[in-house]
Amino acid sequence: MDRLSNTVRPYAWGSTTLIPELLGTAPTGEPQAEMWMGAHPGAPSRLDRGSGSGEQALSDLIDADPEAELGTAAARKFGPRLPFLLKLLAAASPLSLQVHPDLAQAKEGYEDEERRGVSVDAPHRNYKDANHKPELICALTPFDGLCGFRAPAEAAELLARLDVDSLKPYVDLLHAHPEEAALREVLTAVLGADPAAMAATVAEAAMAAERLGGDYAPYVSIARHYPGDPGVIAAMLLNYVQLQPGEALFLGAGVPHAYLSGLGVEIMANSDNVLRCGLTPKHVDVPELLRIVRFEASEPDVLRPQASPSGEELYETPIDEFRLSRFALAPGAAPRDLTAGTPQILLCTEGTPRANDLGLTPGTSVFVPAGEKAELSGTGTVFRATVVV
Repeated sequence: MDRLSNTVRPYAWGSTTLIPELLGTAPTGEPQAEMWMGAHPGAPSRLDRGSGSGEQALSDLIDADPEAELGTAAARKFGPRLPFLLKLLAAASPLSLQVHPDLAQAKEGYEDEERRGVSVDAPHRNYKDANHKPELICALTPFDGLCGFRAPAEAAELLARLDVDSLKPYVDLLHAHPEEAALREVLTAVLGADPAAMAATVAEAAMAAERLGGDYAPYVSIARHYPGDPGVIAAMLLNYVQLQPGEALFLGAGVPHAYLSGLGVEIMANSDNVLRCGLTPKHVDVPELLRIVRFEASEPDVLRPQASPSGEELYETPIDEFRLSRFALAPGAAPRDLTAGTPQILLCTEGTPRANDLGLTPGTSVFVPAGEKAELSGTGTVFRATVVV
């Protein structure tokens, strides 16, 4: 078992205080958006096994002996890499509105861009790899987001109450049938509109939303951060979700979403494939986006942990690349044996528990190679990230 040193990413949307407050450190004044735990090549965790060579990247250790670190079953199923990335995510302002491809779409898109010689670093590149990117966010504080399409009639009502003339054609479209076609037509029209005309529409809608308040408060905030962006209107097509601490949101392929504010534990398949729908200065490939998005109204997939006799509380998902659970360790409770034949990352979010002989504090994490003894004791909350084999 190895204590991890992790990189904090300073994205502009990040909170300046939420991660420092969890870690018990002083804010720097700069955004601290995400703390990455895993073996992603962009910012792999580091650890020191006392070999005299100092800290090594977890990715290098896995590359050197995948079966020893990941276990035979995981290495065979997912290849010689850790298939998930665990994060602390702290949002102070909205992230981009986005959607992720399924595995077949990712492979097809990646191979197509490779054939066409699109540089992996090109700003218009859609597929950085051939993997899908399902993800799950578990709230540590109240956490706001957008996820999946509202029923078209609900979206029509939300837009209609703004009483903006240029939105009325969208309202009419949303009342059309079938519903999937109505959602597709409206999103296509919003993202394909003349930029100057759409900027004026967004400005007028934002003023109306501010005047109305109530249900419109999230969109007022979004418009303040992204004035004139068509994603402000696109956001009104989606379900607004407020997670309470301990609740989680699962995001599968094709589901448009955006995180708005709050601190959470996020886990995802190890991929960088993102198709953006707005709320961003980055490239928006509308034709490719429309190929990926699933135009179906659905309720957000809010998860609550399912308790087991062992004390493990599991967030059930249909994904094998990651499995997220948590342990709430009460004073005087017996130690919990977490030994498993799969790789694990343990993240403390509360209290002062122990993982084997390592003391943990909020925000600290450890890597447990497959098959190595892992025991939790003490008091606190620990999230466990692993895989399904």
